[in-house]
Amino acid sequence: MNTPSRRAPASKAARAAGQPSPDSKPFLRFHHSEALRKKTLAVIVAVEQAEEPAAHRDALADLVVELTNSGLDYYFMKQLKFAKPGFLVEQSANLGMLGTQQVMGTVIRQVIGRMDSPQLLSVCGSIRQLMR
Repeated sequence: MNTPSRRAPASKAARAAGQPSPDSKPFLRFHHSEALRKKTLAVIVAVEQAEEPAAHRDALADLVVELTNSGLDYYFMKQLKFAKPGFLVEQSANLGMLGTQQVMGTVIRQVIGRMDSPQLLSVCGSIRQLMR
C-alpha cells in the first residue's frame, strides 16, 4: 500500500539523485530577457483580466511567437555559436532558423487567432506554469 508519507521520501531521494519524481514529467525551460518577462506578464495579465480575452488574441499570438523565437535562439543558435562551426555553417543555420521562425510565426498567429476565450486562458495558464 502506497501512502503519501511513503512516496514523499522516494520522491526526495529521486530528486537528490537527479531523477524526476514519479509524479512529475520532464521539462525544459530557457532563460530570456527581463524585458521579455515583463512583456509576458503584462500580456498574460491583460488576457486573464479582460472581460473578453479574445480581444487580446493578436498580442498573445505575438508574445507566443516571440517566446518561441527566444527559445529557439537559446537552445540552438547560442549553442551553435559556442561550437564555432565556421562562417558558412553558421550562416546556413541562421537562414534556416529565419525560415523556420517565419513559418512557425504564421501558424501560431493563425491558430491563436481562431481560439475562443477559454482556450486563450488555457494558453496563458500554460505559459505561467512554464515561468515557475
